[in-house]
Amino acid sequence: MMDNEEEKKEHLPPIIDQLRDYAETRIKLSKYKLIEKSTSVISGLLISLVVAFCFILTFLFASFTLALFLASVLHSNWQGFGIVALLYLAIALIAMASKANFKKPLVDMMIKMLFNEN
Repeated sequence: MMDNEEEKKEHLPPIIDQLRDYAETRIKLSKYKLIEKSTSVISGLLISLVVAFCFILTFLFASFTLALFLASVLHSNWQGFGIVALLYLAIALIAMASKANFKKPLVDMMIKMLFNEN
C-alpha cells in the first residue's frame, strides 16, 4: 500500500511539482514579509518610546527649572510652583477642548507608520 502512494508521487506531472514548490515559496515569502514588517514596527515603537522618555525627562527638568526660577523671582517657592501648575492646567484644558483637531492627524500618522513600504 505504501509503495502505491510513492509511485503516485513519482508519476505526478512536472506542473504539479512546480505548483507545489511555488505554493511553498509563496508561503515562505509571506512569512518573511510578516517577520520583516513586525520587527520594523516593533523597532520603530521602541525607538519612539526611548525618544518619548527623553522628552518627558527634558520636560520634567525644564518644569522644575522654570518653577525654581519663578520662585526665586517671586521670593516664594509655592508661588513659583503654583504658576507652573496653573500653566500646565491651562495647556491641559486647551488640549481637551481641541481634542477632535488632534485625533485625525494622529490616527493618520499611525496608519502611515504601519503601512510604510520602505
